[in-house]
Amino acid sequence: MKTLYLECGMGAAGDMLMAALSELIPDRQAFVDRMNALGLPGIHLEAEPAVKCGITGTHMSVTVHGEEELPGDVGEAEHPHGHEHDHDHDHDHHHDHDHEHEHDHTHGHDHDHPHDHDHDHPHDHDHDHGHHHHASPAEIDEIIAGLDVSDRVKADARAVYALIADAESRVHGRPVTEIHFHEVGALDAVADVVGVCLLMEEIGADLITASPVHVGSGQVRCMHGILPVPAPATALILTGVPTYGGQVRGELCTPTGAALLKHFVSRFGDRPAMAVSAIGYGMGKKDFEQANCLRAFLGESRDTRQERICRLECNLDDMTGEDIGFATEKIRQAGALDVYTQAIGMKKNRPGILLSVICFPEDADRLAEAVMKHTTTLGVRRQDMSRYFLSRRIRTVETALGPVRVKEASGMGVERQKAEYDDLAALAESRGLSLQEVRRMIRDRSSNR
Repeated sequence: MKTLYLECGMGAAGDMLMAALSELIPDRQAFVDRMNALGLPGIHLEAEPAVKCGITGTHMSVTVHGEEELPGDVGEAEHPHGHEHDHDHDHDHHHDHDHEHEHDHTHGHDHDHPHDHDHDHPHDHDHDHGHHHHASPAEIDEIIAGLDVSDRVKADARAVYALIADAESRVHGRPVTEIHFHEVGALDAVADVVGVCLLMEEIGADLITASPVHVGSGQVRCMHGILPVPAPATALILTGVPTYGGQVRGELCTPTGAALLKHFVSRFGDRPAMAVSAIGYGMGKKDFEQANCLRAFLGESRDTRQERICRLECNLDDMTGEDIGFATEKIRQAGALDVYTQAIGMKKNRPGILLSVICFPEDADRLAEAVMKHTTTLGVRRQDMSRYFLSRRIRTVETALGPVRVKEASGMGVERQKAEYDDLAALAESRGLSLQEVRRMIRDRSSNR
C-alpha cells in the first residue's frame, strides 16, 4: 500500500512539512506557482534550496506583504542563565492574541511594542504596521472557502484550523469566537496549512504514519511569565501523541505543525517496513549540531494487515471508581492504543477490576510506568501478541450542518466508514438536535449527491 512516513526528530512546523512533501511530487515548481495563484491575501511562496549538516533539502519561504514572520514574533527559548536563544524554526507561528494590546494607538509608524500573543511574545522587528490587523477564525474560514481548491482540501484545512482554535480557546479560557490571530502569523499559517493539505491530496497515501515528535526543551519568555516547552496550545493539541524532549533548547514543534500531524497521521511509531521510492527534506532556518529538518519517506509497505502489540494488565481492588476513571484517562493520554476495565472476582471473594492496556511494544515500558504511577497495583503483567487490522484514515467531509470527520477503514475484503462521535455530538449540542437526527441529516445529504 502507498505509505507516507514523517520523521519528526527535530519537531514539526507547517513550512517544514510543506517543504518535505513538496520534494515527493513530480513538479514542485508547479505546486509553488499554484499556491501563489490561489489569492491568499498578500502571500508569496518560494521554495529555496537549503543545506543542514551537509544535507540538501528545501526551505519554504512564506512572506505576507513582503514580510516573513520572525523569531521575535514567537518568542525565544531561554537559558536558565537568562540570555536568549534564537528560535530553531523561523516559521508558521500564528499564535493567538490574548485579545488585548498594551497600546491603543494607531499603527501608523515604526515602533517596537509588546503584543499579547498566545504566548504573548514581544515583537522584535520594526516595520510599517499600516496593514496590521487581527484575523478571527471566521475570517480565516472565509479565506479558505474562497480558495480554488477541492472540497476535500478545504475540509482538511478547516479541520486543522479547528484543532488550533480549540486549543487556543481552551488555553485562554475563552470561546473560539473570541480568538484572534496576529495577521502575519495567521496568514502564513493558512498558507502552510493549505499547502500541506494540497500536497497530501496530490500524494494520495493510503497510510500516513510518523515518528514520536521531538518538542524541544527549555522555556519560552511570555508577557505573563515564563512557560515551559512545549507551549500550552501545542501541548494540548499533541494530547495522545507520543512526544519527547531532548538536548535541543527551543520550541521545535509549533501549533500548526502539531495540528497537521494530529489531523493526518493515523499512528505514531517506528517506520514501517517499506520499499522507499522518494525522500523529502524540509528544512528549518536555524542551524544546530544535528540537521534541522523533517524527513518524509514515500513508498510501498506490505499490506499484511498484521502488527505486533502488547497487552498490559493488573488487578485492582482498593481504588474508587473516580480514581480508576482518572487513571484510565491518564494512561490513554500517555499513548495507549486502548484502555479498558472488566469486573472480576478476586481473593477473599472481593469484587475487583481488571485494568487492560493495549499498546505498541516500543511504548510498553513507558505505559507500564504510567500504570504504576496512577494506580495502586504492585505489578503489571505483559503479554506480547499480534493483531490483524484494517488500514485506517480520517478525512473531513462537508455536510449540511458543517464539517464532520469520518473514520474510514479498509482491507481484508472489508470497507467501512463511520462519522466521528465527538463531531456529531458537537453538532447535536449546538443545534438542539438528537444524535439520530444529526446522523439522518448527514446521511440524507450524502445520498442526494
